[in-house]
Amino acid sequence: MGYQCVRCSFPIKSLYVQYSPGNIRLMKCEKCKAVADEYIECEIMILMIDLMLHKQKAYRHLLYNVLNQQTLKFEGLHWKLAIIYFIFDACIHLYVEARNSSSLVSTSCKVFMYVVFGNIMFLLTFFIMVKIFLNASINISRFNDLLLTIMISCYFKIFLIAMLVWEFPTSVIFIIELFCLSSNAVALNVMTESSMSRCVWACFGAYAVKLFVTQVLDLRFLEQLIKGWIQMSSSS
Repeated sequence: MGYQCVRCSFPIKSLYVQYSPGNIRLMKCEKCKAVADEYIECEIMILMIDLMLHKQKAYRHLLYNVLNQQTLKFEGLHWKLAIIYFIFDACIHLYVEARNSSSLVSTSCKVFMYVVFGNIMFLLTFFIMVKIFLNASINISRFNDLLLTIMISCYFKIFLIAMLVWEFPTSVIFIIELFCLSSNAVALNVMTESSMSRCVWACFGAYAVKLFVTQVLDLRFLEQLIKGWIQMSSSS
């Protein structure tokens, strides 16, 4: 991924020219003649607010001008983001299961199944939907870019930390997941430049399959648990 103008997505060679430490001049886009990336001189809170407002130029700044080829040279970036993503996803299921007063072993097993199998089906469905709905060719480089896009655009999961400190209704989890879905759709739209409706359907399909798989796993786990209890009671 190379540098892009955050307004028109036109490729540019550099974002700014540095004359001395602290003295830079922002480059202008050759196509729209506007400043290519004004977020370079903005505070991080302004970027966060624009990301929460789902502004495409904020996503374009983050995905193209911050996480560009130079940043991706850091070894293990995808693994670090994947671990953070899985931890936040595990917090969701752990919070729900903790309120059901389940045992530690059963809770740990269910959370593990949800996180592993649920996200495997989510990613498989997501790439299939991208291939079908967006007609995008997926090679190794494209796969890494889309995977990075999904993990980065799930930043709303960070609000789950508050749920571990203060008690919230489980409906908050649905709201957070809804924000993640919309954020994924905007990020996918920025990465592929496809229509927003197709991006929404691609992300919605992936989330729907993930929800279905977790519900099936929950029923299967409950069935096996009941059978185990029956066998223990009959043997005693």
